[in-house]
This record gives sequence, C-alpha cells and structure tokens, in this order.
Amino acid sequence: MSEQPAETLRETVRRRYAAAALKVTEGGAACCGPHPVEAEEHFGATLYAADERDALPAGAVAASLGCGNPTAVAGLHEGERVLDLGSGGGIDVLLSARRVGPTGKVYGLDMTDEMLRLARANARTAGATNVEFLKGAIEAVPLPAGSVDVVISNCVINLSTDKAAVFAETFRVLRPGGRVGVSDVVADDTLTPARRAERGDHAGCLAGALSFTEYREGLEAAGFMDVEIIPTRPVADGMHSAVVHATKPRTGPTT
Repeated sequence: MSEQPAETLRETVRRRYAAAALKVTEGGAACCGPHPVEAEEHFGATLYAADERDALPAGAVAASLGCGNPTAVAGLHEGERVLDLGSGGGIDVLLSARRVGPTGKVYGLDMTDEMLRLARANARTAGATNVEFLKGAIEAVPLPAGSVDVVISNCVINLSTDKAAVFAETFRVLRPGGRVGVSDVVADDTLTPARRAERGDHAGCLAGALSFTEYREGLEAAGFMDVEIIPTRPVADGMHSAVVHATKPRTGPTT
C-alpha cells in the first residue's frame, strides 16, 4: 500500500468531518461517519455520562466523534483557561466551560468551517459566554505562547500528519506548569504503521495512530514531563482508546 501525501490525508479528513457536521446540521447524527462500522461502539456520545449529555444541546451530542471524555480526566478547575484541539461540534468545549465557570475561558480550535458553524450555534443554544471557537490547524495554534492552563483533545491528534508540530505547539501555548489531558487512539508497540493501516483508514482514527512508545517519546521530545498513557478500552486488534497526561515544567525553556 503506497503512502498518501500529507496534504491528501489532511483534505480527506477535512471532507469527512465537514460531511459529518452537515449531517448533524440537517438533523442527523455524525456517529457513523469517520470511524469503521465495527469500531462505532468505541466512539461518540455514549462515552459521556447521561447527565452530561442531557445538559448539552442536541447538536453537540450528535456531533460527538471522540474516543473518550477528556473533560473527565483533565481535572479542570474554576478560572482556568483551556484549549480543545480539534473541537468539532463543541461537546468538550461546552463541558469544559461549565467546569471552569464564568471566570475561566475555553477555546475550541478546528480547521473545518462546517464544524465551526455547528459549534458556534451549539454554544449560542447552550448560552455559553466563556467560549471562543477559532479556525486553524492544530499544528499551528493561533494563540500566544503561555496563554492556556490546560490542553485537551478527543481523538484528534492521531489525525495529524505532523504530530511533532502538534506536541511542540501544545507545549508553546501552555503556561509553565500547564498540563495536557487528552483522549486518543494509541497502538501497541508491536504494530507497525502498515499493520495499523490494515485496521482502519487515517480519517477513521486508526492508520495515523502513534504507538505507546512513539507517543511518549514525542511528548518528551517537545519538553513535557510526567508523561502517562493509560489504555482504557480496545478499539481494534492491538489498538486502544487511551488517556494521555503530561505536564510542562515550571522552569526551563518555555517554547
């Protein structure tokens, strides 16, 4: 199998998620879009507690395509500034906004116009005034250095074709002592990239997944410490939904 150019993969991802957003806007659900049918039970809104889903606009719930619930593991506190990489329909932004309260702020970053329109509509429906949705790539975050306390993401980093840039940008925008609380798909170290691709395509969150060692080494190379990767459930043979934690040191290089 020949490897597709990075720009081709990026455009495939953009089209797939744009279509998912349009489906929700038209009154459907996005849960059966980007992921392989056999993996559907491991992705989407069912990974959130019923009381969380019930408190959100239907459009945010219907557009949920993640592999976990990063807001439940990021340990968010009142007044914190949060960035959600690949915020989609806004479910994690809106949940985070409730946790950080009116003195906090949550940014949602997405490259897809259709998802951004949906997320902004969901925020208006929810009456969330402490959120802001930004258009951009997770490899080049349009925020100043040291501007957020926490970076979250839900099954999006695996979609990037330049994960070193994602980790470097995450490190840059975090304040010293800031932290990462991410849900993502991670592969066993024994699975080669080719074997990961056999289990699902890039836009379906499988072919582009890092291994446990690759993930750890990528975060550490960017400057993070206290890296912890905890598998939570299988999503394919040798591949797992996982919770990823890391911390930016309080001293030393800041970018």
